[in-house]
Amino acid sequence: MTDRQKRMELEKTSPGTVYLVGAGPGDPRLITLWGIQCLQKADVVIYDYLVDPALLEYAPKQARRIPLGHHSQGRVLSQEEVNALILAAARDGQTVVRLKGGDPLIFGRFAEEASFLRQQGIPTVIIPGITAALAAASLAEIPLTHADQASAVAFVAGNEHSYKGESHLDYDVLARFPGTLIYYMGVRSAPEWTRQLIAHGKSAATPAVLVRRCGWPDQQTFKTTLGELPQLIAHAQIKPPAVIIVGETAREAPTEAWYVRQPLFGQCVLITRAEEQAAELRNLLESLGAHVVIHPVIEIFPVSDPRPLDDAISSLDSYQWLVFTSGNGVRFFMERLFHLGGDARRLRGLHIAVIGPGTAAALGQFGLRADLVPAQFCAEKLAEELNRLPTRGKILLVRANRGRPVLYDELRRGGWDVHQVAAYESRDVTTISPEVERLLKDGRIHWITATSPSIAGAVVRLFGNYLPRVRIASISPITSAVLREHGLEPAAEARTYTIPGVVEAIVNAVRRDRDIQQ
Repeated sequence: MTDRQKRMELEKTSPGTVYLVGAGPGDPRLITLWGIQCLQKADVVIYDYLVDPALLEYAPKQARRIPLGHHSQGRVLSQEEVNALILAAARDGQTVVRLKGGDPLIFGRFAEEASFLRQQGIPTVIIPGITAALAAASLAEIPLTHADQASAVAFVAGNEHSYKGESHLDYDVLARFPGTLIYYMGVRSAPEWTRQLIAHGKSAATPAVLVRRCGWPDQQTFKTTLGELPQLIAHAQIKPPAVIIVGETAREAPTEAWYVRQPLFGQCVLITRAEEQAAELRNLLESLGAHVVIHPVIEIFPVSDPRPLDDAISSLDSYQWLVFTSGNGVRFFMERLFHLGGDARRLRGLHIAVIGPGTAAALGQFGLRADLVPAQFCAEKLAEELNRLPTRGKILLVRANRGRPVLYDELRRGGWDVHQVAAYESRDVTTISPEVERLLKDGRIHWITATSPSIAGAVVRLFGNYLPRVRIASISPITSAVLREHGLEPAAEARTYTIPGVVEAIVNAVRRDRDIQQ
């Protein structure tokens, strides 16, 4: 057996590494960079119900995604079953990410899983996360320590008595604790633990703040006192998950914290662009407080038969204009040009026109500048401006394998000799991911984006049954027309046909709604 064969045999028999990763609570941006790096190399992701499904986007497409369930969605897996799942995958040589809400070592059942894996000889790595108490304090603007009021912090399990029978907490010590108490899992047991604290000498007037679902679009903050907390929970029908901060520092909590004052707080937006194109829209939305989920409705691929594209590239000298209708067209065209041994010098003498600033930006990544960008970013206006030029010649129109024929038709009518070639193929996504379908069924997605006519059609085909329950943001009148053909009226339409324009339209619609409600 050769050395290479020995290594391959060893890899087959060696167990995979298990990463116990803290995902943070709620907002997917609260995960650490280290946690994302683990997800990016995972073969299997086993995740809690409190983990935002958006984090699964970082895992490879082929990775298995295993949710552990929730009481509201059927049976929850026992710790023994979770251990068995992790062990089976690791023994199969797979890299396992056990994704936990918050931090694995703070009320995260870390000890049970880590000790079990060590006993089985499974390599285990622990990646810290932001625990709910720290996130809630920051997002609700509550200092956990204070130079004058609190020099210590204690994390307390509010549900301890429910699974131990007899509490191991010393309430006499907790009542005299010189700092801030933070109760986890303490909503249902609030009558008991508040009674115990007061009975052991803590003032019923001690300030308390309950932060429910911190980092989620429906985050809520309730200010009260220790004595009135149980009545507040009962009256407002507050349900877990929540953390409860008890102590003098809770008095510092503002009525409305910075997190909930963001323009798009409370809005969950489903982005439908291809994954590689979603970053700009995602960043803009998240910077304004939106909760973002990505589910492409179209997948982008190189053309299956590149010969027509290769022929067009080989005869570039015969054209006067090179016209791009998308950033994807620019990228795939240039990549094919480089693949054939050419570079930007092959475009010498060509005029270049693009449909809008996004396509112009894609061109700029290759050190090229567009000669023509229409004032309005659509095929009709691009054709109109090209048809205003005093001379005619040959145009190479670079596009997808499918789409609206309007640009080709209008240029032909304008007297141009137009040759169009597909630089890439777009195909509809035909299945909805289970995580996104659950969010849609639960009514937790408020907006869906339609950033091109083709995407609008694909949105209707994939999400049709759910669209009456959500609002659609359209990038242009032409995109809106596609939606109206299917009986759907967009709730927001961009005034400038760009990604920032879509975001501005959503912000304006949300602002109008809030003004009406007030």
